[in-house]
Amino acid sequence: MHAMQYRITLPADYDMGIIRQRVTAKGPLLDTLPGLGLKAYGVRERGTDGSPVNQYAPFYLWVDQEAMTRFLTGAGFRALSDDFGRPAVHNWQGLYHRFGPAAGHAPGAYTRRAELLPEDADPTTAIENATAAHEELAHTDGVHSTALGLDPRHWELVHFTLWASPAPESADGERYRVLHLSAPGTDLLGTGRQR
Repeated sequence: MHAMQYRITLPADYDMGIIRQRVTAKGPLLDTLPGLGLKAYGVRERGTDGSPVNQYAPFYLWVDQEAMTRFLTGAGFRALSDDFGRPAVHNWQGLYHRFGPAAGHAPGAYTRRAELLPEDADPTTAIENATAAHEELAHTDGVHSTALGLDPRHWELVHFTLWASPAPESADGERYRVLHLSAPGTDLLGTGRQR
């Protein structure tokens, strides 16, 4: 499993209805994409849920790295780049994924939190602690699914959680509304620690 995200920050006066229309038209195109576990079409809107910016920021869990590469070099991503400029794409090696009690419901939000590991931190201990926290989170009411990834270049963990409705106030991280969820490979994502 690989986690991936790009974030496109838009002007403060940008009509976010354009993004909603784009997702309505193009979102279902990935509903059957081979190699994709899930894609949450996320947005933040300035002044909503504490967001200081307008942003289009989909988050992906890929079950096939070659499919991820095909997507990034294909026509769909090229069209996005033509419209908004080519964004920096962040990706993390998947460490953990688990479905929660709300997995049968369409998610309405997701939270994303990046955590840099201090130089003196033991990565094994940090990953074990983060995995245990996600295991506990996976049993929380309202959780659709939760995932953990590692970028070893920067020694960064990413914590990603889909929520059936708005994320609770206690949830850490940036908050995004989910406009659409493409989930062709959720049965391939599996549960628990990734090998």
